[in-house]
Amino acid sequence: MAQWTSAVGASQLARLLRSQDTRDAVAPAGRRIPAYRGLADGVRLLVLEGRVPVAARLPAERELAAALSVSRTTVAAAYEALRAEGFLESRRGSGSWTAVPAGNPLPTRGLEPLPPEAASSMIDLGCAALPAPEPWLTRGVQGAMEHLPLYAHTHGDYPAGLPALRQALADRYTARGIPTMPEQIMVTTGAMGAVAALCRQITRPGERVAVDSPSYANILQLMRDAGARLVPVALTDRLAGWDVPAWRQVMRDAAPRMAYVVADFHNPTGTLATEDQRRRLVDAARAAGTVLVVDETMAELRLDDVEMPRPVCAFDPAGSNVITVGSVSKAFWAGMRIGWVRAAPDLIRSLVAARAFADLGSPVLEQLAIVSLLEGDGWEQAVRIRRDQARENRDAIVAALRRHLPDWEFSVPAGGLTLWARTGGLSGSRIAEAGERLGVRVPSGPRFGVDGAFEGFVRLPFTVSGAVADEAASRLAAAAQHVASGTAAGEVETPHSFVA
Repeated sequence: MAQWTSAVGASQLARLLRSQDTRDAVAPAGRRIPAYRGLADGVRLLVLEGRVPVAARLPAERELAAALSVSRTTVAAAYEALRAEGFLESRRGSGSWTAVPAGNPLPTRGLEPLPPEAASSMIDLGCAALPAPEPWLTRGVQGAMEHLPLYAHTHGDYPAGLPALRQALADRYTARGIPTMPEQIMVTTGAMGAVAALCRQITRPGERVAVDSPSYANILQLMRDAGARLVPVALTDRLAGWDVPAWRQVMRDAAPRMAYVVADFHNPTGTLATEDQRRRLVDAARAAGTVLVVDETMAELRLDDVEMPRPVCAFDPAGSNVITVGSVSKAFWAGMRIGWVRAAPDLIRSLVAARAFADLGSPVLEQLAIVSLLEGDGWEQAVRIRRDQARENRDAIVAALRRHLPDWEFSVPAGGLTLWARTGGLSGSRIAEAGERLGVRVPSGPRFGVDGAFEGFVRLPFTVSGAVADEAASRLAAAAQHVASGTAAGEVETPHSFVA
């Protein structure tokens, strides 16, 4: 059961169903699908794609029939079919709400990277992480070593972060048009450490947290482990950004204490929210009293010539309602575990005080390496290398998918490190299972949703190129063929070693 029950109105559900054109679908043999079957399939697909949340209360049969201009008998038969398939639960006097069948193949493992020694036989598309941009990593560490003696004479504990790095990060926000003081910055152990600290400080177990749907898998699991009741809010149709009316309704009806969003090259879809969407979402959060946590870890990875909107915090520069999370892990290197929080000074002070019971502080040497890069032009040159790598990899993956899997649907993102692909009506979880046996590891869509949504998707990171990208797509195509033909997972042959 989902962690919060929402309601889907008859007109809203009718609009979503009509966007699929399901009622006029034709069966493979040329026979027209019965109206009730098309309606049931449409609702099922909306649930699996996350556009209708699990545990959402559906409209009464009579209301939906009127909105769709069909008979009540058609809606009743569709609801009965959904109940039989495990996608609908009903209770007399309480109505009907969406569900996911108990046997749905939901993923259980995280997105941890494979050990390097496994790379000879497995193409790992599990993590959106690239090798370090040399020589800038080495130069940053060398610069850190030059400054280290000064800090070696201290206790080494800096719960708020090194003053030099807090100042450098504040200066970068100021240069982006958001005046920021060092007192508004706390350095953390990566963006995950930042979000974990905010969850502990802002929410209590059992409180609601609204999240993009889909959203970053590891953050969703972090919040679940913290006891949050996740409230999913779907992106707009065709992933054009945030559905602000839906966000406004959720904030009003569910009253979430906190909301987590990725506005810049969203993970996993790559979507870039518009400036108008950002402004209106901040207004909605302010009106509802919801603290808006914005993850900017992908913000510097613009791969195409698109105009970047102002940061979300530009609409709340004091940080009283909008809290920004950043990290060097995507723009620079995942092995450099440095992130930060930008918020109002009083919240930063509370976060710093609470850190005594968490990790005490972030590594001094790594902070000094980032300071060294930010002081000169090293950071910008390193990010330029990262963008070039990601762009080359993105184009290679897109071309390979179009060659080997032409029926898969996706939008080519203008930035970020991930592509969100619809798997031609097949189970993403089963493709991932078969793919791993064929030597390609890819996370399935449900990892990025709440309660089993997005079964028909996989996420593909921009981490391979050239012949490796082509081989990855070839193995995914073979996995899709096994799933389509019903081949048991144990019958899939493991490939020979593949060396890039």
